[in-house]
Amino acid sequence: MRNSQTQSSAKKILLTGATGYIGKRLLPKLIEEGHMVYCCVRDRERFDTSRYESDRIEVVEADFLKPETLNNIPGDLDAAYYLIHSMNSSKDSFEELEREAALNFRAAISDTSVEQVIYLSGIVNDEHLSTHLRSRKAVEEILSDSSFHLTTLRAGIIVGSGSASFEIIRDLVEKLPVMIAPKWLNTRTQPIAIRNVIQFLSGVLLKPFSYDQNFDIGGPHVMTYKEMLKTFSKVRGLNRAILTVPVLTPKLSSYWLYFITSTSYNLASSLVGSMMVDVVCKPNDLHERLGIDLISYREAIVLAFGKIEQQEVISSWVDATSSNKLEKGVARLVEVPTYGCFTDQRKASLNDVQQTIDRIWSIGGDTGWYYADWLWKLRGFLDKLVGGVGLRRGRRSSEMISAGDALDFWRVLHADKENGRLLLYAEMKLPGEAWLEFRVENDTLIQTATFRPLGLAGRLYWYSLLPFHGFIFQGMLDRLAE
Repeated sequence: MRNSQTQSSAKKILLTGATGYIGKRLLPKLIEEGHMVYCCVRDRERFDTSRYESDRIEVVEADFLKPETLNNIPGDLDAAYYLIHSMNSSKDSFEELEREAALNFRAAISDTSVEQVIYLSGIVNDEHLSTHLRSRKAVEEILSDSSFHLTTLRAGIIVGSGSASFEIIRDLVEKLPVMIAPKWLNTRTQPIAIRNVIQFLSGVLLKPFSYDQNFDIGGPHVMTYKEMLKTFSKVRGLNRAILTVPVLTPKLSSYWLYFITSTSYNLASSLVGSMMVDVVCKPNDLHERLGIDLISYREAIVLAFGKIEQQEVISSWVDATSSNKLEKGVARLVEVPTYGCFTDQRKASLNDVQQTIDRIWSIGGDTGWYYADWLWKLRGFLDKLVGGVGLRRGRRSSEMISAGDALDFWRVLHADKENGRLLLYAEMKLPGEAWLEFRVENDTLIQTATFRPLGLAGRLYWYSLLPFHGFIFQGMLDRLAE
């Protein structure tokens, strides 16, 4: 192991998973503390550095499943955060993917001057671990067999605006007056507020007492999932009846979560596996040593809704997940193709340009699509039936849009409000690829839908929708321009 280094307070930090839910929350904290942060991303087009307004950020394009890209990692690092996981990947492949990524990370980071690696894992205190938690433990073992000091923070359910757990519970409570739920709702867990998670992650940075140690981190109370749902409903002022039944298998439970909430099936399956095992912290005094006041579950919910109401949701779990269509990178999609494509382009004159741009920037989510919303919802439901992302992902903020954000079943490729251009790419299940672009030129709104078909099925799909395009796209254009 390397000896501890006595250095100034400003450090050089590698942040993996910088586009993920935790990474986006941790980055502002590291910048605030004066560190130079190297943000590791697979696709720099999905990472909007302008949101942070800092010269202490440098983007490093690297994919830990592709060792040839890891030469971009700087060598003079002080510490690194390992925030990589593959929960949204295929259930049959994510264990192997996580193992491969961890091995490649260890090899690459061992060639640097890094003193400490901080890994955010899951609480593993049961002999019968879920596939997800077993994989997290295996990654910890890989990272611990290294030349650097490893600090592992093991968290349970993370509660915060935009977190997967928060949004799933929110969906269940606000959509279902009566829940016929699986018996694993009686499983115990120790939820932790996202604010506390970030405090722990930044607090152990280059603290020698945390080297080569693991710590369970959780909130002040142990609760069952049923109690969490009940508490959530009380905070929201809703009366909810919850009935648990023993007949829902893990697979049926996964489908239950998938169709009712905004989660993907792969993520639902991973979560259900973890929810069937008690996830309770082993006692430790880490929060006292770091001076952290633990936030209760009820307070975490109140704080989350405060951020939502103030339009201050920094990150959402859906922004970190995407369909396999984006695996080859966003850069190839920003230039909308024309050859071999079908297009539907419509124009409208504008009396108030800024009002139209504001409407475009509010599209989707709770606002909807301005015309024939029931058809958009039907399309989202059909997408869910065939294993797609559906329409329930919504959007991170009702007013702000950044490249890389999820927007219902679209992904934001380009968002330039000053010049009035928004480009979306479809992540729903399609026999081809689809783009939707809104562009304001002078006093004219140009709305263009582009579809690149895949084979005969793609062409039949386009022609079958032609009768609907006439009023859906025209109606949306008219509402945006009026």
